[in-house]
Amino acid sequence: MTFFVLAFLLVCFPGVSTKSPIFGPAEVSSVEGNSVSIKCYYPNTSVNRHTRKYWCRQGASGQCMTLVSSEGFISRDYAGRADLTNFPETNTFVVNIAQLTQDDTGTYKCGLGTNSRGLSFDVSLEVSQDPGVLDNTHVYTEDVGKTVSITCPFQKENAMNKKSFCKKTKQDCEIAVDSTGYISPGYRDRIRLLYQGTAQTQFKVIINHLRPSDAGLYVCKAGDGPSASTKNIDLQVLEPEPEMVYGDLRSSVTFDCALGPEVANEAKFLCRMGKEGSCDVIINTLGKRNPAFDGRILLTPKESNGRFSVLITGLRKEDAGHYLCGAHSSGLLQEGWPIQAWQLFINEETTMPQTPTVVKGVEGGSVSVLCPYGPKDSNSLKYWCRWDGTNNGRCPLLVESQGLVQDQYEGRLALYEQPGNGIYTVILNKLTSQDAGFYWCLTNGDSRWRTTIELKVVEGEPSLKVPKQVTAVLGESVKVFCHFPCKFYSYEKYWCKWSNRGCQPLPSQDEGPSDAFVQCDQNSRLISMTLNPVSKKDEGWYWCGVKQGQNYGDTAAVYVAVEETAQGSRDATQVNTNADSKVKVADSGARKLAPDNTVIQNPKLTAEETVLEERGDQAQEGRASVGAGSSEGHGGSSQVLLSTLLPLGLLLSVGAIAVWVARVRHRKNVDRISLQSYKTDISMADFNNSRELSGNDNPGATSITLETVLEAKDELEPTTKGPVDPEETKKAKRSSKEEADMAYSTFLNQSNNIVAQLEDGPRKA
Repeated sequence: MTFFVLAFLLVCFPGVSTKSPIFGPAEVSSVEGNSVSIKCYYPNTSVNRHTRKYWCRQGASGQCMTLVSSEGFISRDYAGRADLTNFPETNTFVVNIAQLTQDDTGTYKCGLGTNSRGLSFDVSLEVSQDPGVLDNTHVYTEDVGKTVSITCPFQKENAMNKKSFCKKTKQDCEIAVDSTGYISPGYRDRIRLLYQGTAQTQFKVIINHLRPSDAGLYVCKAGDGPSASTKNIDLQVLEPEPEMVYGDLRSSVTFDCALGPEVANEAKFLCRMGKEGSCDVIINTLGKRNPAFDGRILLTPKESNGRFSVLITGLRKEDAGHYLCGAHSSGLLQEGWPIQAWQLFINEETTMPQTPTVVKGVEGGSVSVLCPYGPKDSNSLKYWCRWDGTNNGRCPLLVESQGLVQDQYEGRLALYEQPGNGIYTVILNKLTSQDAGFYWCLTNGDSRWRTTIELKVVEGEPSLKVPKQVTAVLGESVKVFCHFPCKFYSYEKYWCKWSNRGCQPLPSQDEGPSDAFVQCDQNSRLISMTLNPVSKKDEGWYWCGVKQGQNYGDTAAVYVAVEETAQGSRDATQVNTNADSKVKVADSGARKLAPDNTVIQNPKLTAEETVLEERGDQAQEGRASVGAGSSEGHGGSSQVLLSTLLPLGLLLSVGAIAVWVARVRHRKNVDRISLQSYKTDISMADFNNSRELSGNDNPGATSITLETVLEAKDELEPTTKGPVDPEETKKAKRSSKEEADMAYSTFLNQSNNIVAQLEDGPRKA
């Protein structure tokens, strides 16, 4: 039972081999006298391109005898009728065999290296007898789904007789169509018999939408009995021989389908043969698509004559098999309609690098996609498109290496070329749920290097956090912060300015002076970008990101808008005018992020400015008070002002004279004191008080502190007295005291009189 199952699988999938990367046609058939051309594929490596290629025939003992090789060897049986040609640019070699005989029927191998190495593929060749050698028989050969026109000659005496076209069976000849209008049910709407006038000596039979079951022997007949004119027809309906398609794992293939103008207006489809002989639709123009090919297939009409192509990317091992393309109003395979066939082989020993096929990102975050390209496509254009499954599928371009970026992706999308390593990187940030879907990497070079990536947007918080928008003032300084988590501590952090040519990194401080520089504070896990001074060209999108070598990680985007003047700048200018210069410098540079992602001043600077503003307000209040008093003074009359100031000046003059007189008299009395009495007047209390008036022991003290100490001393000094000797100083002190008291009493009497006169004067006025 197992043997029959294996045999059945080999019949259903004759072209699939998982043991060897060599691939070719599993079955080849022809007729005697004709020729065949057999193409074999091999992996794209330098060794394979230069190694020996061969074609050998398997014998009964299991050995495979070489018949022709790429090194010039040709066996005696194939001399003059076989050759082998290598095509390294397409990684194929072709074996041509002419003048076939039935003895050529057998099992062969096409391979690389030595015959016993195992890098080979089995090919079955069948050569049959040419049916055209039968007597009075004409052979017609046509493909399935096509139209055939058969000419049936007859004798002139049968011109008026019945004409018919029948198909031979084992026992009889069943009528397919005749001149009376009869049509067999199996040929309804597909067959016609044409006969024009009695002068004609032939009629035609036209069969449309040929089916494999239409193949066989037919008889054209005009008249009845022994005098009837007959002609044998051998109709061969050929099913399409599969075209070999060799695809690398994870690469792409294209099926070009040309079915003819007669089906230009019919629905087109691509299907794959199943185990039970059915052909399961992969995609059609009516909107049907196999879910296994979502995001990696496109059907594109080429011309109005029925041509179309099907592109499949991200090839998988299970994609190998037998494919058919066709046309029918139902979008399904129907007997009698034109088809085209391919045998797809998947090479698992691929040169395509393995890159992630699914990437995940959180809303508001970013993703980094790696796109491989062919070794010969380093100078080709690189693209990134989004697959759309509507109708036949399409993939509009989103970004290209020459600077094209779709408007809706401005500031969010960038393509980084990395010459030399065969990979370019595409970064998409500010993700939303609408970004989920399938995306393609492709170039304008080798079409096989096209890959598919599925983007999934999941719930979560972005790793990098930046403000949504920053407003900078022209000519001033602005600092933008980017917060990164601890997991990126060892990563390289960077800021870059986005443009449609990519995102150019901003130079660091160590690389020389620049208007824009980057500095990172590892302790606070912040990386900041400073623009100083801000110019109009600084406006635009900026990215904060992390990377390791050439591998880009998360990114975050922020837009910096540049304005001529800041909102509320007039009040800030007034405060800074009276503020300390140190505060002014700090105010021009330091900013931080507010909870609403806007830029605000540093809290420390804000507190200092508040104190300065309060002090300024107090000064303004003092000045306002002085101004108010002055206004009231100006409101009085000049006479009152004169009568008030003049007596006051006289009073001060008299007081000054009285004090001077008292000092003169006191100095005369002191001169009369003896030296011994003078020394006795000096006490220890005087020494203690003198310490307070001595030089300052802290020369570094400020003038403000010094003034404060001196003011406090002046308040306390009059209360400090030293002890005196009453016997030696009693007389002298009493004499000077009495004179001073008398002068002081005189001064008080005069002052009281002047004040009384001043009070009476304004009342009379």
